[in-house]
Amino acid sequence: MSIIGFWGYPNPKLIEETKREYPNAEWIDLDIDFQYPDKNILPESYCKIIKNIINNAIELKPIKILAPIGKDKCDSGWFAAQILKDLGFNVQESIFEEFTYKQELKICTSNMPLYDKITTITDNIIKLDTNHYKQCQPKFGFWGVPPNDLEILKLFPNETHVYGWTRCVEAKTPADIELEMFVDEGIPTVFYAQAFCAKAQLAKYLADKYNGLYIDIDDYANNSIKAKIEAFLRLR
Repeated sequence: MSIIGFWGYPNPKLIEETKREYPNAEWIDLDIDFQYPDKNILPESYCKIIKNIINNAIELKPIKILAPIGKDKCDSGWFAAQILKDLGFNVQESIFEEFTYKQELKICTSNMPLYDKITTITDNIIKLDTNHYKQCQPKFGFWGVPPNDLEILKLFPNETHVYGWTRCVEAKTPADIELEMFVDEGIPTVFYAQAFCAKAQLAKYLADKYNGLYIDIDDYANNSIKAKIEAFLRLR
């Protein structure tokens, strides 16, 4: 089975072109931690998501990689694209910074478990979503990107709305900084950033501004981080 690798949110036009070019290929999100051995390409202390991209690409050997490199991803995504090209991979760089191709939010604000919300949003980057979702009023918020350790999402109640870059992905505007910085005031929100990620700057600032909880996780959450999240949810 041929594999198309991607990370972040490639330009939808490029996704459709690639689907037509490789109609039978399997699409793999290289951001995800499949726990392949570290290839020791990147520094030991570095963003785990970017390390996943490099390790997964080397392990899975996709025939083509769609590589967001603009404000829709990060500079590290741009550097990762250059490394993979230098290693001989077929990398097609992608910039998706339009703010007008919006879609109505229905998953971020749904009553699904938070784990399902975020995995559904990322799955829908490649597939067309025609489902209907029951809406709910938010009791809590989760701001940020899909974490490397998706299991921490299971600590949150269903009435948790999604904010940050993941919300921008559902809206189909991954570079919309105003939407990324939006949260509903008065909603107790956990502001999450992957360790060594530039978005930690926003996460910490917004957590202070909205009296939320800032957390950053390098790889997988330890018991201290989990206890901190559980205490915040319980006491707020």
